[in-house]
This record gives sequence, C-alpha cells and structure tokens, in this order.
Amino acid sequence: MRNVKPVKVGNCVLDGKHIYIQSMLNVRSDDIGGNVRQAVELEKAGCEIIRTAVPDMEAVKLIPAIKSAVKIPLVADIHFDYKLAIESAKAGADKIRINPGNIGSNDRIKKVVDICRERNIPIRIGVNSGSLEKELLAKYGSPTPEALVESALNHAKLLEQFDFDDIVISIKSSDVNRMIESYRLASEKCNYPLHLGVTEAGTERMGIIKSSVGIGSLLCDGIGETIRVSLTADPVKEVYAGQDILKSIGRRGGVKLVSCPTCGRTRIDLFKVANQIENAVRNMEKNITVAVMGCIVNGPGEAREADVGIAGGNGCAVIFRKDGSQRKIREEDIVCELLAEIDRL
Repeated sequence: MRNVKPVKVGNCVLDGKHIYIQSMLNVRSDDIGGNVRQAVELEKAGCEIIRTAVPDMEAVKLIPAIKSAVKIPLVADIHFDYKLAIESAKAGADKIRINPGNIGSNDRIKKVVDICRERNIPIRIGVNSGSLEKELLAKYGSPTPEALVESALNHAKLLEQFDFDDIVISIKSSDVNRMIESYRLASEKCNYPLHLGVTEAGTERMGIIKSSVGIGSLLCDGIGETIRVSLTADPVKEVYAGQDILKSIGRRGGVKLVSCPTCGRTRIDLFKVANQIENAVRNMEKNITVAVMGCIVNGPGEAREADVGIAGGNGCAVIFRKDGSQRKIREEDIVCELLAEIDRL
C-alpha cells in the first residue's frame, strides 16, 4: 500500500483506507432544478462525491442549491477562467478541479490557491491526453505515461510553490494501457491521493469493460483513493459500476451475487431471476454471497461457498444454504423465497 498524504474533501478523507465512488452531473448547467434532482438520485444510489461543471458565473448558483439538497461533498469542475474557481470556493464547493495549465498566469493560479487555503478546500489537478502541453508533446512525441505524469507533477509543483499541498491528482486517458501505466508511474513519484478513471471510456457496455480493467488493475495494486467510472449513460449507472468493481475485488461490502451462464440443462428462466435478484439486493449492506444457479450440477456444488442460493430444476428450484440445508420451491416463487431467505440471514 502507498503511504498516501491524506486529503479531506468535505466529510471524506482520501487516504486509501476507503475508496470513494464519484460521478458527475450531466444535466445542462443552466437547469438548477434538474441538477439538484440528479444529485439527490446519485446520493441515493451510493455516490460519495459529486462533481458539477461550472462553465460560467450563472452556473456558480448550482453549488449552494446542490449542497442544500445532499450531504455528500461537491466538486466544482473549472476550465480556463480562474474567477469561476474563486467564486465556486466562495459558494461552498468542497473541492476545486482545475488544470493549472489552462487557468493562465501564475498570479491567477495564486489567487485560486489563496482562497482554497483560506477555506481548507483541496484542489484536484486534472491532466489527460488531450490537454498535454505543447512542450511536453514535443519532448515525448505523444501523450506517453511519462509525459502525462511530468505534466501532473509540474502542476503540483506550481501549487507547492505557493505553499499549497492539499492536492489530489488525476491522470486520465481513454487508452486503458496508457492509463494504467500513467497511474503506476505517478504512484512511484508522489504521495498525493490519486483519482482513478478511464476518460471518455464510451457507452455503458464498453465503458464498464474499460473502466473495470483500468481501475480494477490499479486498485489490486494498491493504487487509488477515489474512482469515477466514466460512461456515456445515466450517471447512476456509473455509481453502480463503481460499486460492482469495488465489490468484485473485496474493497466494498454488501451482497455479492454469483450466477452461472446457463447451459442446455437449464429449465428455468435464470436470466430473469438473476436480474431481479441483482436489482433487489443492490443496496443491501449484508456482507453475504448469494448464488443463482441454473441446475443442480452448478448449484450446491460449485456455489458451496455461497451463504444462500438457488439451483434450478424442471419448473422448480432448490434453495440451499451454507449449513447444508435445502428445500424445494416452485419456479414462480424463486425470487420471493430467495429474498425471504436472505432477510433471515
């Protein structure tokens, strides 16, 4: 595990002990009510840090409106105009996300740093393949991991020279291999918390695959303090994907669902059952494993480590528990009977 410098974002401490799930609002910035509603939905889904774009002064009004509706921290995403960062800090943002390279002169950066220090607001330095400085592109020939990390650390040094080190770093790429290599290199060169993500990962299907590989690989290496699964989809799905990534590697509690892919022996509608169970247990906090298996071959045998599960039969199923007990139920009762068994655990 890295020796991470703890950074506080609202009521969250980025120190590696807990991996925080983030998402970003995607409602038009001039629709304050829509943004507030989406923020509430994200919090209910399990999002732990929310980010909102602040493209103009009118959008600064989003910050107090959202903060009055949710309890989780809010990050203001700023590009180009340092005044937006200053006003967002004054409005109550819990973190400011900037790319110091596009904010302007050192004097402007210092003004942002000064108000963030005054209000104990951390700054996330966001670097990605598309924002790399011309001199680094010339030096390395392309947005290599070395170029991206050098850019991020140069920006960190810029903040450090103003006596500010309440910093979080993200180094994103849409290329999974480059993203992984960049964060591994960054983890060796600094102790700031790292915000993991595959940027512009794509639609729900491909985006989840790319994010799972990129984010999951790094988390298994002990790298990363907060994550954002970037999808061209409803941001609630980003939160669910983040939860599932963390569950799959044992970094988040809750119900773990295992289910078989089915085969010619299957005689029940296992796809439907598995999806219904998955949706029903998504937000349960019990640290248990539930198995949904197509037949007796893949039932109590392969899923013997599950706390409870079902194995399909011909128009029926068997509910089994880790203690070895079993009982037969009708196919139409599978979901309600299994959920009732889960409640009894």
